[in-house]
Amino acid sequence: MTHNTTPFSIDSSAWRWVPLLAALLLAGCSTLDYYGQLVRGQLEVLRARQPVERLLADPATAAPLRQRLALALQARRFASAELALPDNQSYRLYADLQRPYVVWNLFATDEFSVEPELHCFPIAGCVAYRGYYSQGRARGAAALLRQQGLDTYIGGVEAYSTLGWFDDPLLNTMLAWSDERLVAVIFHELAHQQLYVVDDTAFNESFASFVEREGLRQWRGSRGLPEADAAQDRQRARLTELVLASRERLRRLYARDLPLAAKRAAKQAEFERLRRDYRALREREWGGVGRYDAWIEAPLNNAKLLPFGLYDRWVPAFAGLFRQVAGDWPAFYRRVERLGQLSPSQRTEALQALQAAEQNLAPAAAVQP
Repeated sequence: MTHNTTPFSIDSSAWRWVPLLAALLLAGCSTLDYYGQLVRGQLEVLRARQPVERLLADPATAAPLRQRLALALQARRFASAELALPDNQSYRLYADLQRPYVVWNLFATDEFSVEPELHCFPIAGCVAYRGYYSQGRARGAAALLRQQGLDTYIGGVEAYSTLGWFDDPLLNTMLAWSDERLVAVIFHELAHQQLYVVDDTAFNESFASFVEREGLRQWRGSRGLPEADAAQDRQRARLTELVLASRERLRRLYARDLPLAAKRAAKQAEFERLRRDYRALREREWGGVGRYDAWIEAPLNNAKLLPFGLYDRWVPAFAGLFRQVAGDWPAFYRRVERLGQLSPSQRTEALQALQAAEQNLAPAAAVQP
């Protein structure tokens, strides 16, 4: 959950790492321009950074910006002091990029596939997108892929992590969020710095999402704030259920031996079914008001469905692990690190066991550390 224009606070990711070292380690004429723009874009972010403390001390800093930066700095201190997240300069710096998104991520699939076109980097491993620091470049690359018959989707990203390779700044793209979302994203991104497993997006994003949610719960408690309204989370979860069901039906459709014209017609019929299911859900459960109307009514294709399910697939498993260590953050991170050292199949098996055990428990209050 990269933090982007999908219906998720997707960080967003699985969708946001663009380490500068990838550009330095990869070569090839066909990709030189792409990696060159990564280098230039990351350098632009680095050059724009200013210490938050300096901006807070400057009388010329506008009051709204001052309030947002002060809140972010409080959350940053809480993250290290109370959640045992990395204590470095990340999110103690600020950069105004003068644009609404820091990166635009381009996703692509074959016309008859729900599997992403993967892009592999020496540091971040293989991810389901390519990131562009210019919207125009992303659109141009998407147009070329569509000419090859691929489905494409572009999502604007408001924040990303370099996994600790650089001191990531707060960005102007993040400051329009609510207080809680701003705090949550800081926790989420620092969790990626705490631990990152190459080539396992669902593991990484579920881990960071759990740290975000439990960290935010503890943040609220420390400040005497009421519990969050779960209505938005419920809507997001229900939409995810619809999309994952649709994606599975598409997977089965694409495996069938059908004429191309029939397969294309069935594909579009499935997207219309997804819209109908959403509208029925909106009327039945949400009183006719849906948060995702614009997303569902815009053009749909395979690539647009890719991000769903990545951010919370294993969250119950991590909740169970946190419960096992009685809310001890350092012990929790050590246990998660051991999971990350397992082979992919062993890791999945361990997560499935944790998930099953947690979901079999009766509803209980969150762990109090």
